[in-house]
Amino acid sequence: MDERKVRESATFPPHVIAEIQRAASEGLYYIRGSGAKRAVPTFDDLVFLGASISRYPLEGYREKCDTNVTIGTRYAKKPIELKIPITIAGMSFGALGANAKQALGHGASAMGTSTTTGDGGMTEEEREASSLLVYQYLPSRYGMEPDQLRKADAIEVVAGQGAKPGGGGMLLGQKITDRVAQMRTLPKGIDQRSACRHPDWTGPDDLEIKIQELREITDWEKPIYVKVGATRTKFDTMLAVKAGADAIVIDGMQGGTAATQTCFIEDVGIPTLPAVRQAVEALKELDMHREVQLIVSGGIRTGGDVAKALALGADAVSIGMASLMALNCNAPIYEEDYHALGTRPGSCHHCHTGKCPVGITTQDPELEKRLDPELGAQRVRNYLATLTLECQTLARACGKSHVHNLEPEDMVALTMEAAAMARVPLAGTDWIPGWS
Repeated sequence: MDERKVRESATFPPHVIAEIQRAASEGLYYIRGSGAKRAVPTFDDLVFLGASISRYPLEGYREKCDTNVTIGTRYAKKPIELKIPITIAGMSFGALGANAKQALGHGASAMGTSTTTGDGGMTEEEREASSLLVYQYLPSRYGMEPDQLRKADAIEVVAGQGAKPGGGGMLLGQKITDRVAQMRTLPKGIDQRSACRHPDWTGPDDLEIKIQELREITDWEKPIYVKVGATRTKFDTMLAVKAGADAIVIDGMQGGTAATQTCFIEDVGIPTLPAVRQAVEALKELDMHREVQLIVSGGIRTGGDVAKALALGADAVSIGMASLMALNCNAPIYEEDYHALGTRPGSCHHCHTGKCPVGITTQDPELEKRLDPELGAQRVRNYLATLTLECQTLARACGKSHVHNLEPEDMVALTMEAAAMARVPLAGTDWIPGWS
C-alpha cells in the first residue's frame, strides 16, 4: 500500500467513525467527563501590547501590582475579600473524592481565595479546609440544608453550567457510595440525574424571590452569586442583575463536568471569549460594572488567560479542570490504569467511571489513596501562585499597578474570529470585524 495515497475524510475522521459505530452497537448516547475537545477561539488568540514609549511599564522587582478583589459589595453585609482574583469552581463531593476536596480547600486557603462546594452539599472536611467556601444552590437540592447555607461564606445559585447549559448533572451509580447516598438522601449504587431547572421558579421574577429568601435565611450576610452557562449571556446577565445578584458567574463552553452527554459538552453553549465581552456589555448597560462583580470560568489555564479575562472586564476567574490537573489529573503516572480505561494520559475523560487512575474523581478507597491531600494542597497552592505571578507580570508590562486596571485597549487579536468575539482590533489594524 502506498501510504501517500491514503487520506482521512475531514467529515468522517477516525474518532467520528468510531462514535458512529459505538452508537450503532449500543443505541445510547455517550456519557463522559471533562470539557469540550473541539477547537474554539480562546484567550490564546489575544495578545497584550506591552508598554514601551507610549505607555510606561512598571518594574517587577520594585513596583507592586495588587491583586485583591472584593466580591459581594452590592447588598451583602459580609462581602468576600480575596487576595487573588482566581477562585476554585464548584465540583461536588461525589464527583470528586474527599481527598481532592480537602486538597483544593487547603490550597485555595493558602493563597487567600475561595473554593466552592457543588451538587450534594458540604462535607465537614471541605468546610474545615476552606477559609472561604462558596455554597452552591442547585436545581437538584441534593444535600441542601439551611444550616449549611449559614455556614458558607457566599451562596452561588446555579442556573446553568458551561459544559451543559440547559441540562442537569449526572453522577453514575458506581460513584454512589454509602456516604454520597446518605448526603443526597438517594439510593446507593443508582445513577443520579440532577434536575435541569429549579423546581420552584421558572423565570427572573421567581429568581428574585429565591434570592430574597436566601438573604433572609442568611441574615443578609452572604453574597449571592448567580451562575449561568454561556449561551444568551447578555440577557441572562441583565436578568440576574435585576433579580438582585451580588455577583454573576459566567461559565463558557470549555467548562468541565464529571459526567454528561457528549452532545452537551461539544454542541451547546458559546466559548468563554465572547461570553466575557457580552456579560461586561450587559453590566455596563445597566451601570453595574464593578458594582456587581463578574467571575468568569471555562478553560482558564494560565496567568495569561487570567489577565486577558480581567482586561476584558471580569473581576475574577474561576478554575475547575485546571485545578484538577494541578492535582495530577491526566499526569503520566499509573499508565496501565489509563490503558485499562481505553485511553492514555493527556486524553483521559473518564471521570464518570469512578476509576480515576490518579485518585481525584473517585470514591474507591484504594484509588483515592493515590492522592495525598497535603501534597495536593501544596500543588494547588503552587499553581495558584504561578497564575498570580504571571498575571502580575503581564499587568506590570502594560503599566498597571493593579490587575483590575488592565483594559481591552491593552490587547489585540491574532484572528478575525477572536477580534469579532472579544471586540478588540485585529493586530496591526484598527479593524474590529463586525463592529468597525
